[in-house]
Order: sequence, then C-alpha cells, then structure tokens
Amino acid sequence: MRDIPEGDTATSLSTGTLARRLGVSPTTLRSWDRRYGIGPAVRTNGRHRRWTPPDVAVLETMCRLTSAGVPPAEAARAAKAAGSRETVGSATARPAVEPAAGPPPSRAPEPPSRSRAAGTLPLGDVRQECRGLARAAVRLDAPAVEEQLAAAVATHGLAVAWQEVMVPTLHAVGRKWASSGDRYVEVEHLLSWHMSSALRRCAHPPARHGDAPGPGPVVLACVPGEQHTLALEALNAGLSELRLPTRMFGAAVPAEALTAAVERLGPAAVVLWAQARSTASLPLARHLAGTQWGVKGARRRPLVILGGSGWLGRTGQGMLRPTTFQDALDTLAGLYGAERPQAPGSPQRERGLSRGPGPA
Repeated sequence: MRDIPEGDTATSLSTGTLARRLGVSPTTLRSWDRRYGIGPAVRTNGRHRRWTPPDVAVLETMCRLTSAGVPPAEAARAAKAAGSRETVGSATARPAVEPAAGPPPSRAPEPPSRSRAAGTLPLGDVRQECRGLARAAVRLDAPAVEEQLAAAVATHGLAVAWQEVMVPTLHAVGRKWASSGDRYVEVEHLLSWHMSSALRRCAHPPARHGDAPGPGPVVLACVPGEQHTLALEALNAGLSELRLPTRMFGAAVPAEALTAAVERLGPAAVVLWAQARSTASLPLARHLAGTQWGVKGARRRPLVILGGSGWLGRTGQGMLRPTTFQDALDTLAGLYGAERPQAPGSPQRERGLSRGPGPA
C-alpha cells in the first residue's frame, strides 16, 4: 500500500461514500480490508482510506458474490483474482506515451444524507438465499434481486421460495424500517416490486370458469383500506399452478364492489386479506360468508378465508384462518378435489397467511 498526497484524490472515494454507493456499512468495508485484504491500494498522508476505481471494481465483485451466497473468504479470493486480471489487461493496453497532465477532474457531489441504507438486516436463522437476497436489496441491486428470486423459485418451487426466502427477507426489511425511521423505505419498495414481478411470472393464465356445475372460482381481495397484496399474489400463483380458477382483485377493494363480484361469480371461496387490525372488517366478512346463490333448495355459500395479521383473534361461523401458506393452498385445493404436492425435504413453517410480509 502506498501513500498519496492529500490533493491527489480527485478520482478516489472515501470509505463512507463508497459504503453508501455499495449499500454496505463502513464497518463492513474495514472488516473486509482487515480480514481478507480487500482494501484500498492507496491512503492519504493522514492514513485515511481512499478507494480508487480498481478498488471499487474488486468490491463490487465481492458484493455480487456474497449476494449469491458465496462465503466471504471465498468471495474475497475470487474478487481479488478478477481484479488482478483486469489490472494486467489494462496495463498491457496502456499507451507508450502518457497524455499531458491537465487539471484534475471535479469531484462528483456526494449523495444526499437522507435514506442511506447501509448495514445488515436482522435475518436470524434463515436459508442462505435470504442473506444473499437481503444484501442485494440493501445495495438496491435490481438485477441481483431478480436473479436471486428466479433462482429461489426454480430451485425450491413457489411455496418454499415464498415461505422460506421471500417472507423472511421482507420481515427483516420491515423490522429494520420500523427501527430506523424513514430509512430502508426504498429497499422495501424495490424488494416488494421485484417479488410481485416474480410471483406474477409464476402464475399461469387464469383458468376459465364457465356455466358448468361445480365450485366457482376463488376470489382474492384486500379489504377496503388495505394496500398490501403480496401474500394474495403468492396464493394466486400457487392456485394457478394447480390450474384452479381464481379472480384476483388486488388492493383496497370497496365493500360494495366486492359484494357485487361475489354475487356475480358465485365463488367457491373468498380470501380476504387484512394486514392491520384497523382495516379488518368482520361485518364485511360475515356479510360475504352469508351471501347465497343458486336455485331454491340448493343454495350455496362461499367459504371465507381470513388472511393477514389484522384478523388475529377474529373468526366467525363459516370462516377459516389458515396458519400457513401451504395450509391455505391445501384447504382451497380440497374444494376442487385437487391435492397440493409437498416440496421434497421442506418443513412446514408458520409463515404465509397468518402473518403479513413487510412492515406491520
């Protein structure tokens, strides 16, 4: 490592600026420098770290590898090896005559101080994929988030990817958001959007439901005032994998519109999502559970399923509150005589419909 004059740092970055750019904490950068030798090639005369473009390239590789679940020590070796190859390649391509020195380029302004997401998320005991997904989300690395989600679904199937990768990561972002004021809001929004995209890619086109006798479709809707739709999107994707008919109405469906849709469709079940107690409306749920259709003497009613933490402690006659995502799938599949296949080697966990993803 060599020293450089204080004034010759126009193209280098401070540790704090680089940490904000990569979405990690300054402590992480110092730890990587100390443990794995992933440090700056130069320091100022005052011994402060200054990160040059080649240093930044090595760190970007390090972050990309750790996001993919590679252990830090192994990622560091690979990142340094890649950086060495790039350095050798650029040196051989260097012109014999250096261009005349001109005025140093102006330093780019540092990003604003608000919403600087850095540091790790409180994940606890989770799958390795959760840690890689969380690192990518904190860095706002959209391509890496997309790749992580696609890989999780392809490797484990939709149900396990949702319950054991997506939901724990969303809960960690929610906890960090709740404890950090307005920080991490952008992380939650980016992660939610890409999860929604991944879930919709898993969903097959809605199965047709004609005038033939038998159960109607499953209606999925958020209660009035409720905007969180991810859990319903996951359930819609799971049901579509079984080729079961669904009608997804999304966020904040007005009570009158939802009632009219139920009366028109004659659904086998209605799934009502309420993440907050303030939006969970038992009178609406009871009204839908009591809706009848069909000829006299053979009238039918929908099975009402309550999803989300807003319904905690609230149930009623003709209504169910599944405790897991798979429980909800099994219950709904049973209405059509279908069976929900279990993912091999995947334990059921108390995640999915009983508790909403993201900040409460």
